[in-house]
Amino acid sequence: MTMYARDTTPDGPDRETATGVRFRVLGPVRVWAAGAELPTGPRQQRLVLAALLARAGRPVSLEELVGLLWEEDPPRSAVNAVHRYVGALRRLLEPGLPARAPGRWLVRRAGGYLLRVGPDELDLLVFRRLVQQARAARDASEAVDRFAAALGQWQGRCAADVVPEDPAPQVFAAVDHEYVAAVSAAATAALRCGRPGAVLPAVRRAAQRHPFDERLLAQTMLLLTADGKQAEALTLYHRFRADLRDTLGMSPGKELRAAHDRILRGPEEPAVPATGPGPAGPAPARPAPAGPEPRHVPAQLPADLPCFTGRADVLEQAARFTADGAGTLRVLAVDGIAGVGKTALAVHVAHRIAARFPDGQLFADLGGFSPAGGPADAGEVLAGFLAALGVDAARVPARTDARAALFRSVLATRRVLVVLDNADDAAQVRALLPGSSRCTVLITGRRRLTDLATLNGARLLSLDVPSAAEAARCFLRRVGAAHPGPDAAAVADIVEHCGRLPLALGIVAARVTAFPDVPLRRTADELAAAGGSLEAFRDDDRGNAVRAVFSWSYRTLGPDAARLFRALPRRGRGELTTAELTGLAPAAARTVAGAVAELVRARLLTPVGPDRYGVHPLVLAYAGELAREARRRTGVTGVTRTGAGRVVVPLAGRRTRAIRAGVPPRVRPALR
Repeated sequence: MTMYARDTTPDGPDRETATGVRFRVLGPVRVWAAGAELPTGPRQQRLVLAALLARAGRPVSLEELVGLLWEEDPPRSAVNAVHRYVGALRRLLEPGLPARAPGRWLVRRAGGYLLRVGPDELDLLVFRRLVQQARAARDASEAVDRFAAALGQWQGRCAADVVPEDPAPQVFAAVDHEYVAAVSAAATAALRCGRPGAVLPAVRRAAQRHPFDERLLAQTMLLLTADGKQAEALTLYHRFRADLRDTLGMSPGKELRAAHDRILRGPEEPAVPATGPGPAGPAPARPAPAGPEPRHVPAQLPADLPCFTGRADVLEQAARFTADGAGTLRVLAVDGIAGVGKTALAVHVAHRIAARFPDGQLFADLGGFSPAGGPADAGEVLAGFLAALGVDAARVPARTDARAALFRSVLATRRVLVVLDNADDAAQVRALLPGSSRCTVLITGRRRLTDLATLNGARLLSLDVPSAAEAARCFLRRVGAAHPGPDAAAVADIVEHCGRLPLALGIVAARVTAFPDVPLRRTADELAAAGGSLEAFRDDDRGNAVRAVFSWSYRTLGPDAARLFRALPRRGRGELTTAELTGLAPAAARTVAGAVAELVRARLLTPVGPDRYGVHPLVLAYAGELAREARRRTGVTGVTRTGAGRVVVPLAGRRTRAIRAGVPPRVRPALR
């Protein structure tokens, strides 16, 4: 039988649903079933439910839930605790659900959980639908009606009973940003059609929740004036100006001062035709003209890594630079080899400083080193950014340079954080830079963007693999819940076999977590038995991520650089001199120098001193794989040892090359 329910309480569900279950997250977290409110359990259990509701039908990873519940210091039992909370919520929503049954509401998805909710079962989805209808309305009056209904869904901050107000975790802050954007749009529509009273209470509440949002305060003042409350509007302004001066030593911004001046000047034209009394009677009330289009507040940052640890020196450098108020645009470009954790670092830094940018955060993967499609087109990225900032598509120019100019204009008075991940080169990035010193840009890429430092004043930061101690802490943070008593010696061996590369450590940690009964010593022994092969990092479901990220660098190389890269294992060690590199390639010195420069740009070689270059052991293992494959393709099956302590390596065609003997075990000399 289909169940229907209706809750008649003022703040409860306001319409029937086919399941009889309703959820609320816009304010305190609440659940109703069959007309009765359900007890949602202790705070941490309600926080899990709140995160699932705030994602509104999209999965929340297990790592993100652990980070929400315990922030920087989760216990070893954190993962098991999350599973218990989810189990309790399943039993709450479906009391008769058999053990281990998948259930109707809470399901496993993508390494986490997803709460299935219909469009009428969650207040957040109802709010979004009404806002969308308001933005698509034929006239301002219809838009006001829809906006008023949407804002009526809010009973406070998102998950107000379980989430701290400052700073709120990103998953909840993003929902609150949607609310502020909707309030601002509602105010603009109400001023246009002369209906300030329809949204004034909601705008007032929003301004109280965000006391330093000058745009909201300016719109509140204009609405008050349009509603005949000019004195109250001016009182608000003077009170805010005094508070701002006393607490921060600052003056109101341009937009708020403009609203104040407009109120003092009085309305310039009536909002509606004068249809009231004649000339002898009082003049009709006329609202002040609406200001500019409401600001959209994008919140595009990916989730922070809950188990992020270490990198204290790098984090301090990044924080110091991004806080520097030098009056110019701050650009920090982080480079490093594939898998070293550049994106994780940039996202972590971005979350730490996001509160400084009340006008939002933009994020784009520029595809500099990706499996397909090549680097992202800067013009397409700009189109996406402009849409996120609320610019109508009809206003976006066709040419990239014109889009870049519009982007700089839109951000001229805003404080926005821009994160550009996986950049290809400086030319791709340059079109995406704001022009305002209010903004900050974080960039990641394998190439060192020297031109960006020279021409745009960017700070360059090269990220190396973490120390052995940091790598061990990172690994233990990931597997602590699965192995409450880790074997320190085994962990040290695992870290060493992974070359301290965060990507490789993450793959092994995921494997350990998936099979908690397997001792860490066995995992360390399996890595050792692989003999440095990348096969140790294969995942049956997703292939080999370590090999993949190296391949994205390799495919950018020209023939000479690719040939030299495949020859690197002949030295069998992680550091080579310029002379040694020259000796690996049967080519002119100028050609070899160009190939070395190309390998450095792709971060397959790293300068470590004058005329010295380092190569990560896993990168060296990948070069060995390519060399063996090239040898198979060209029919090279072995080497011939000469009496002079040298070996002759057959090459393509009839050429041969003699090299010194004593090649380390498991490394076969190859140039092709």
